[in-house]
Amino acid sequence: MKKLISLLCTAVLVITPLADVSAEANNSSTIEARAEQIAKEMVQNYGVTSVQYAIMDEGEYILSDSVGLHDKASQKPIDKDSMYGIGSVSKMVVTAAAMKLVDSGKVDLDEPLTSYIKDFKMADARYTQITPRMLMNHSSGLYGTHYGNSMLFEDNDTRNHDELLLKLQSEKLKSKPGAYSVYANDGFQLLEILVERVSGLSYSEYIAKFISEPLKLESTKTPLDSFDRAQLSETYWPTLEMKMPTENANIIGTGGVYSTAEELSQFGEVLMGNRPDILSESAVKAMQSHEYRKGIWVSDEQNTINYGLGWDAVDLAPFSDYGITALAKGGDTMLYHAVLITIPEHDISMAVLSSGGSSVYNQMFASKVLLDVLEDQGIIDDVQPDQKFSPPVKVKMPTELSEYSGLYGTVGETLDITIKDGEMQLPALLGGIIPEQKYVYTGDEHFTSADGSVKASFVKERNDKVYVKVQGMITLPGIGQTVMNTYDYQKLDHNALDAATKEKWTARDGSKYYALDEKITSIFYLLPSMLIKNLSVDAKNGYANGTQIMDANNAENIAEIPVMNGRDAFDLQFYTKNGAEILLQDGQEYIAEDAITPIFGGKKGITTIPANGQARWYAIDARSGNKSITVDSPKTGGYAVYNDKGEMVDFSVATNQESTKLPKSGFIVFGGDAGDVFQIQLK
Repeated sequence: MKKLISLLCTAVLVITPLADVSAEANNSSTIEARAEQIAKEMVQNYGVTSVQYAIMDEGEYILSDSVGLHDKASQKPIDKDSMYGIGSVSKMVVTAAAMKLVDSGKVDLDEPLTSYIKDFKMADARYTQITPRMLMNHSSGLYGTHYGNSMLFEDNDTRNHDELLLKLQSEKLKSKPGAYSVYANDGFQLLEILVERVSGLSYSEYIAKFISEPLKLESTKTPLDSFDRAQLSETYWPTLEMKMPTENANIIGTGGVYSTAEELSQFGEVLMGNRPDILSESAVKAMQSHEYRKGIWVSDEQNTINYGLGWDAVDLAPFSDYGITALAKGGDTMLYHAVLITIPEHDISMAVLSSGGSSVYNQMFASKVLLDVLEDQGIIDDVQPDQKFSPPVKVKMPTELSEYSGLYGTVGETLDITIKDGEMQLPALLGGIIPEQKYVYTGDEHFTSADGSVKASFVKERNDKVYVKVQGMITLPGIGQTVMNTYDYQKLDHNALDAATKEKWTARDGSKYYALDEKITSIFYLLPSMLIKNLSVDAKNGYANGTQIMDANNAENIAEIPVMNGRDAFDLQFYTKNGAEILLQDGQEYIAEDAITPIFGGKKGITTIPANGQARWYAIDARSGNKSITVDSPKTGGYAVYNDKGEMVDFSVATNQESTKLPKSGFIVFGGDAGDVFQIQLK
């Protein structure tokens, strides 16, 4: 799930080298040596455990190598047969699968989706306008992603897939289908269901039969396939020493496929039109079309995001600077990261997979190496050096630009932007890649960052909405540069609340709500921000966590932001159940913190998972704080401990510790199957 997880989940990308790194990869004389240098840089300084990469040129491998460890305990190195999760590069697999059905005449890209998924319904009449094409180019208007129970440890439970259509029945669209493209994982989940309904096969069976078998891909699998899990590269969490259990991304169409760099670059042959037995030339060309231009889009400067069908980019920078068309798809799960780049006109594809790190690193790595390949083959004269920047020179700002001051929002937050004396302050941008800082006016309606690498401006689009546009050149020492042009914030109107509604929401400001429906095998227990919802209310302007307050118990998404920042939108709904306030978001329930009772303070006790299977949360107070807890859990159960800052202290599914010292205050959660009993001892 591209930049999710960025996020995700990704899954936020905060790119900070772990140590001082060299300014550039060395000037070694061979492509192999230069690639190895960058890969070593990633492993040594960017939190990457291992990286595997391969280049295929005219059907032959011209580079296949790896750096790092398959398993830290045994010190076994990565090799070409080690498998990785490929995250959202899986979207290219489901897109190809659906396009094969188009080739056979069983699917029409521009027919309503309801023609193929008869029970697809939403609480928004516009859903009937959604087509398979809109799923592939991210323009369906779907809110984005149902992450619940999608990323599990050693658990291939399909409930996320199985429950999606039911959850969508009560949900709305955030925009008219086709109005603009913004990243939407759910679209590819629906595409997976379409493949199943039309073909009569399970999705895993379909891709095995029509993609893996013809290409002789022996290591391209899904969590539902049988294969030796020991082939999977080991993964690690930044704050823990032990290796993690096997990660299953059970949203398979969106991000659940495993593969190797060699096999993924070989799959690139299909996407370049070299395997007409699998995918026709017309299907391949359709996938490469500039779909993003059909709706509202950030102006057409160089970029690393310009959607085709499935592709993140159909005119990828920096290749576009050389007049070369390169296509790219990146992907991130919680633990694995991937990118596939193809250059159809020169029949070259490259895949980079890693345990740890980010798809951003992988894409920068692949771009840099591929430019070296193009230079080595005489296709381009010289590789341009990285851009250099100077501190901005502030100039007098036109007074009319101050009118852009006001309230802005994006998914999850609102902020006031004040433009005064040619200066403005913006929070961290692009998922934390660009730090919070002051921008000064430098002319041509642009405000520039302190180092000169980022420009911000205000754009009024044809939908009459005003956006903050961010043009950033990101430099990672030792890896390279990448450019990102996005709309980050949308100007909002004041939303007046009546007195009763304002009072109700003001009382909720700062409240926390804890996930009840997430399986205890979920990787999200390592990332509490996915489980604990912090409510930030701007009652003065009528917003909460970026949503527009509608009444005392409901708030709705207001963000309509193309490209990436409008992704993963949500509504907020509150109600009372068994005396506790419950938040419903994306079809999952969260219980209010003030309804969570303290865990017992004695020596022994039990807790039982209720009949509805929801998790049991307890507060850690003075009676239990600083004591050691030992839990006899059933096979299907586990628990996690968090301190009062919301930081993970222990997660039994991942750590397998015999006992845990509880923090002075915080929370503990137990999860498992309905009726599971936990025997607890405190010392």
